Amino acid sequence: MNNTILIIDDTEENIDILVDLLCHDYNLLVALDGYRGLALANANKPDVILLDVMMPELNGYEVCKKLKSNEETMHIPVIFLTALSDEKDEAYGIKVGAVDFIRKPFNPVIVSSRIKNYLFIKNYQNELELMVQQRTEKIEKTRDTILKSMGVLAEFRDPETGAHIKRTQYYLLELSKHLKSNEKYSHYLTDEVIEAMFKSAPLHDVGKVGVPDSILLKPGPLTDDEFEIMKEHSLFGKMAIDAIEEELPGELFISYAHDIAYTHHEKWNGSGYPRGLVGEEIPICGRIMTLADVYDALVTARVYKPPFTHEKAKKIILEGRGSHFDPDLVDAFLVLEERFIDISKKYKD
Repeated sequence: MNNTILIIDDTEENIDILVDLLCHDYNLLVALDGYRGLALANANKPDVILLDVMMPELNGYEVCKKLKSNEETMHIPVIFLTALSDEKDEAYGIKVGAVDFIRKPFNPVIVSSRIKNYLFIKNYQNELELMVQQRTEKIEKTRDTILKSMGVLAEFRDPETGAHIKRTQYYLLELSKHLKSNEKYSHYLTDEVIEAMFKSAPLHDVGKVGVPDSILLKPGPLTDDEFEIMKEHSLFGKMAIDAIEEELPGELFISYAHDIAYTHHEKWNGSGYPRGLVGEEIPICGRIMTLADVYDALVTARVYKPPFTHEKAKKIILEGRGSHFDPDLVDAFLVLEERFIDISKKYKD
């Protein structure tokens, strides 16, 4: 496919010369003024723009400034067409974003070679960007697969939880997206943070791999001593993710995986474990996962209990507002309860 060149010049004679020179090798767009040129650039995203400097109403410098201030057009190479020969004019042109100047009257060889050079550079940059994008997507897919596999590993140790990982992941996503609309959280819960939390959520119970089967799979209530051992799964999860974090420092999803695994059994009033954190000492990701995890445990069957109805689970969560759960999250849950019911049905065990 041929590259596209946009020519912006208020002199028809100049345009005719350039069209005759370039029409056999490129797709051409033509504008006789700066406003029309901007409109064509925004609509078509040409590969190179040949831009006359001296034009009425909107001169070439102003057009170039507007092109470079627009994310959609800022990376398009702009070559000025000018009869000006003062170094100050050329320096100013480079300052506003042009990559080169072609002097009038046009030398066909120079015009052709300059365009070919910048197209080569641009096409090479596009190929590099595509390679980086493909490589990044591959890395992200590998990362997500590892996260999912580690979550499934924990699920294998506790098979009655079934689709617990998937459900809690989507409960967390709904709560996070809702809180984002709250001014108190909007500065923190960016799309990037929510995505990292969503992808990290499956690791919340990864520490269960360190809990003995005799306790993890016990069909009845745990003794006090057994419960103390069960509580250690939060610490085991933290330790497992710490080992990953040492190899991948600064990775956002690992940071959230760490906080979710370590703090999703903390309670708003400080009576949770493993550290007895109080209120906003508990990371927001841990507070969100706490509610998601408890709701799912309530409405699904476990070895020690039958499934509760949504209404019964809702009553328990309301009773825990301000003690077990962050009040803001309980309020969000009430708004989202139909979505919770839908997710529970969609990802049945």
